[in-house]
Amino acid sequence: MSGTKSGGHADDPFQEGGGSFLRQPKAVWATAGASVVAFMGIGLVDPILPSIARGLHASNSQVSLLFTSYFLITAFAMLVTGFVSSRIGGRKTLLAGLALVVVFAALSGMSGSVGELVGFRAGWGLGNALFVSTSLAVIVGAAAGGSAAAILLYESALGLGMACGPLLGAILGDLKWRYPFFGTAVLMAIGFVAITAFLKEQPRPARKTSLLDPLRALGHGGLASAAVAAFFYNYAFFTVLAFTPFVLDMSPYSSGGVFFAWGVLLAVFSVLVAPRLQHRFGSLKVLGGSLLLLAADLLVLGYGDHTTAVVCTVLSGAFIGLNNTVFTELALGVSDAPRPVASAGYNFVRWFAAAAAPFLAPKIEEWTDLHVPFVVAAAAAVAGAGIVAVRRRALTIEAAAPAPRHAAQDGVSAFAN
Repeated sequence: MSGTKSGGHADDPFQEGGGSFLRQPKAVWATAGASVVAFMGIGLVDPILPSIARGLHASNSQVSLLFTSYFLITAFAMLVTGFVSSRIGGRKTLLAGLALVVVFAALSGMSGSVGELVGFRAGWGLGNALFVSTSLAVIVGAAAGGSAAAILLYESALGLGMACGPLLGAILGDLKWRYPFFGTAVLMAIGFVAITAFLKEQPRPARKTSLLDPLRALGHGGLASAAVAAFFYNYAFFTVLAFTPFVLDMSPYSSGGVFFAWGVLLAVFSVLVAPRLQHRFGSLKVLGGSLLLLAADLLVLGYGDHTTAVVCTVLSGAFIGLNNTVFTELALGVSDAPRPVASAGYNFVRWFAAAAAPFLAPKIEEWTDLHVPFVVAAAAAVAGAGIVAVRRRALTIEAAAPAPRHAAQDGVSAFAN
């Protein structure tokens, strides 16, 4: 089960295991390193969205489809990842995902129109879904220090990737908007080699995952509540990520710097601050409070001047980091479903919001004005907090948790050094 306990309290992995958080098998570090690059691909296009729009003679709403196609395919792919990995094994699934990202990232860099680029980003999303969903199971199964330390390692990879993605996009995109895509392809190819060298094949689970298992897992009230709350949260999250670059209207370097600072806060609050706040106040109080603070931040961002918008964009990374860690723990621990199945069902729901926000935010601006997309995003964050409050009982994990199951029962297996 997750480190979250009754009332939403979390164990502090930094106080257990004698620093095992950093003492991990090579397979874990190889998978985590490739995960960093996978998450870099999400924010990579942030600083260059205006440049892509100019280079391909496209509108803001057309360019925002780069996120929509990516996450729409990712959402549906969540129903397939467990089906595939339980039949061909985790290692082959990771490598297949990496190979797809390498191919479609390179093709994205060669796009001649915004339509081609949107299509190639969809293929990239499929590869990323195969890799990211399986990498979490691999890290949880192989990491030293238990599931709490594994989740923090995964969140560290997420935070570092989200921070470095805009920076890489800015550095390469300042030369030419196509170069960040080629850079990602090269880095993922290196990740492919690392996984091939250090990750041994895991034993396949005794029971193969069906395509409907993630949907059945959502029949659990706690997991369904976490997924729906995360849906509204993700709408707010990706309004910041995909729409704010157009509002800031800065050079690639300046925009990259803003989102690098945003990603640093995201990583720090995911890995260092969230566990301590959970340990002191409980996960659900931290989650509800952070969602409300994110809503307030979005309102100020939408109605403030340019400097205020920059500050609020960076500050939102802190609240997003807190939310990411708590939501991930809830998804993995609130139900008795195997972790990969629970994660797939949860992600299937929440990624639809990540697909919707980048498309709807520019449209809402076209229909109304610049402020309203942020009002809608703030309302979504408040809705998420409301679900957490109303469904508190369903989201609470009993203190008397069952004894840990064998890794194979969870669909995640330990790997040798």
